[in-house]
Amino acid sequence: MNSNKKIHFEVSERKILLKIFDVIFVLLSLYIISSIFDFKYFTFSATNYYWAILLAVYINVFGSVFEMYNLQVASNQFQVIRSIILTSSTTVLIYLLTPIYTPVLPSNRLQIIIFFIAIFGSLLLWRIFYVKFLASHRFVKNAILICDKEQLQELVTGIENADPHYRIIAFVNSDGEDSFNLKFKSIKNIHPDDLENFVRKNSISEIVIASQKTEGITVSLYNQLIHLLENGFIIREYTQVYEAITQRIPVQYVSRDFYRYFPFSRSNQNHLYLLVSRLIEVLFSIIGLSIGAVFFPIILLGNLLGNRGRLFYTQERVGKNGEVFKIYKYRTMVKNAEANGAVFTTANDSRITAFGKFMRKTRLDEFPQFINILKGDMAIIGPRPERPIFVNEIADIMPFYETRHVVKPGLTGWAQVNYAYGDSIEDSLVKLQYDLYYIKHRSIFLDINIIIKTFSTVLFYRGQ
Repeated sequence: MNSNKKIHFEVSERKILLKIFDVIFVLLSLYIISSIFDFKYFTFSATNYYWAILLAVYINVFGSVFEMYNLQVASNQFQVIRSIILTSSTTVLIYLLTPIYTPVLPSNRLQIIIFFIAIFGSLLLWRIFYVKFLASHRFVKNAILICDKEQLQELVTGIENADPHYRIIAFVNSDGEDSFNLKFKSIKNIHPDDLENFVRKNSISEIVIASQKTEGITVSLYNQLIHLLENGFIIREYTQVYEAITQRIPVQYVSRDFYRYFPFSRSNQNHLYLLVSRLIEVLFSIIGLSIGAVFFPIILLGNLLGNRGRLFYTQERVGKNGEVFKIYKYRTMVKNAEANGAVFTTANDSRITAFGKFMRKTRLDEFPQFINILKGDMAIIGPRPERPIFVNEIADIMPFYETRHVVKPGLTGWAQVNYAYGDSIEDSLVKLQYDLYYIKHRSIFLDINIIIKTFSTVLFYRGQ
């Protein structure tokens, strides 16, 4: 058996670890404070156990909204402090405002201050410990990649950018060449015959196979892989690793065998799921249009002063099964913005007005799309609908692009909450990977995750 492995937490394990210990540290802190000091607001007993359960739910929900479980944020000491402040403040505020399920509001304001300090201080201490120790490089996962040398840079970058604690330290060239210049100084080129010996001596946690040339897996290399597998070493195919770490489908690596790697989610045909989703969409649309009516006077005034033209505009978009529909939006660009033809909107597009930028960042420009949702053209969650001219252009270049159309397009989606901006064919490929991941893993839990991340996108002003 393999006994020479470093401790390493997978992405999902780290998120669960953070959520569990956030709650444990907060409850432990409140217990200690209530035992030592004159703190009566939050006490522990068999009759008020639901106080602790609700507090745990609030911490996890608001922690998700304010990105405390985003591993990039959680590993950055300065970014996580901002998230802790927002999470603690919101949790305490909402907890105090729901006295039916929480303790009665204290008459002594000092009790509220102590409650906040206990939550904020415990989260801060635990997260500093996490950054200093659990997120440090001593928990890095070392892996070996078996691939063609031409693929190496793209494959390594794709994984390590998504998870900095996943490190490729060596690779085996599967195209048969022994002598060539290796651009990565930190990655060793191992001869196929030396794989097993290298793995056993270098704390390797995983061997990843990404070669698309089966002849590159020689008899000697195959036998070594079998021996390593028998001794407890993990051997995985690259697309599985990539999907698990990045939460995207790597369509550029699966070629014509795409449907072997891409089983559609059962939720796409689950009538109960679809019925419940539709009822929620109608309810959300009515609420959304009501909220939009509150902001309408501000939007109308801003359009008159900043845009000086029509308030609404429609545009053709491709929906489910490739059917074209008209999408409704508030106008955010200058008049005749596409006089020279349709082009992608860029990050600092000069066609967007000053008020239009505000509308896009806050997502206020998308409120009229609740009408599309009520009509059934769109859903709350799904791939963003693209224009027919761009769909045709991208589909000619990018395999499987039109697979996005097996579900309704959405007001928000997995690509929108995970990828900040897209103004090129390359960006469309990344968004396609996220959209296909959603179609493959579509479920109520993923939908809730997207809704929470959408709140984060709006709160942190990351709209396009």
